[in-house]
Amino acid sequence: MRIGELSKRTGVSLRMLRYYEAEGLLKPKRTSSGYRDYAQDEVQTVERIKLLGSAGMTLATIHKFLPCVRGEGSVFEPCDELRNVLHEQIHLSDQKAEKLAQSRNILERFLHEIEQE
Repeated sequence: MRIGELSKRTGVSLRMLRYYEAEGLLKPKRTSSGYRDYAQDEVQTVERIKLLGSAGMTLATIHKFLPCVRGEGSVFEPCDELRNVLHEQIHLSDQKAEKLAQSRNILERFLHEIEQE
C-alpha cells in the first residue's frame, strides 16, 4: 500500500510516517517508480509505535521494543533488554509524576493565597 493509505488507516501524518522510516521503525519497499510500498503488517507496526509513544517512550526506546512484539496484538516477548527498558521507563514516569505533583502543590498554594485575600 502507498504511504497515503497507511496514513489514512493509522491516523498518522505522512510526515511522521516518513520520519518513522528515517528512524528505522518502518521499512517499506520501493516500487520501480520509487514510491514507498508498505506491507499490510506495517499498519500494526504503526499502531504499536503509537501505543508505546502514548506511554511516553521515545522513538529510540520504541526501536528497541519493536522486535519484541509477538503476534497480532501488543504482547511482548521477553527480549534481552526489554525488562531493563521497562524498569527505566517506569522510573522516568515516576519522576515525571513527582514533578507534576510538586507543580500542582505550588499552584494550589498560589490559589489558596489568592483566595485568602
